[in-house]
Amino acid sequence: MDSSETYWNDRALLEWQVELGATDAILDAPVDRYALEAAKPAPKAAAPDKPQNTPPPIPQAAEVDAVGSARTAAATASDLDALAAAMQAFEHCELKRGARSFVFSDGQPSARVMIIGEAPGREEDRAGRPFVGRAGQLLDRMLDAIKMGRNAEDAARAVYITNVLPWRPPSNRTPDASEIAMMLPFVERHIALANPDIVVLMGNTPCQALLGRTGITRMRGTWVEVLGKPCLPMFHPAYLLRNPAAKREAWADLLELNARLRD
Repeated sequence: MDSSETYWNDRALLEWQVELGATDAILDAPVDRYALEAAKPAPKAAAPDKPQNTPPPIPQAAEVDAVGSARTAAATASDLDALAAAMQAFEHCELKRGARSFVFSDGQPSARVMIIGEAPGREEDRAGRPFVGRAGQLLDRMLDAIKMGRNAEDAARAVYITNVLPWRPPSNRTPDASEIAMMLPFVERHIALANPDIVVLMGNTPCQALLGRTGITRMRGTWVEVLGKPCLPMFHPAYLLRNPAAKREAWADLLELNARLRD
């Protein structure tokens, strides 16, 4: 049988098997495919690609511990001037880049009463002093009503004024938790160096910073303790400008402060 006859014979046999329903070709004996898999050689490891002049990865800057840096800087300040210099040199608060002025304090550092507000506003940012806008003018009138003031020569009737933040937040927004946390070591050191007899916290932000809670309408007028000193939370004068009806409670708080100073 020549090759052409063999081809046609094999083809006829294949077609006959397909017609019978055969779908897979088999051998004369079964095949152990598990043995075949075990005997298969392991694939060769791919050769590493040759470098294509890829630039080295850009190193990532280490995350800065702003609170730790503030704590270290504040601890090194031996007096109020050194504290002001340390705060001005502090580079981790982004508010510094958008503010016009550094606002540290006003009044008499030897005063018995230290008032702590929130942050400078537009007028304070321009003047470089805390509480000089409409809210500050109202504060001066409030203090004058109990014969106290930031310019009083007698330390017994003088006040010393500062804020939690020394730089104005954009659009006078409320400081966020991270800003408060990084400036808190400076505030605590400020209180320690000024060493007042009484601390007055005006508004929610200083209460959040030093008491760890907010809700000035509930806290106002109730004596608490801050860093071992008696502390009186009060409404911020800016709140009183928006809510004149609250001036009655503010007057009661002023009388309470005045009575405490006479004890």
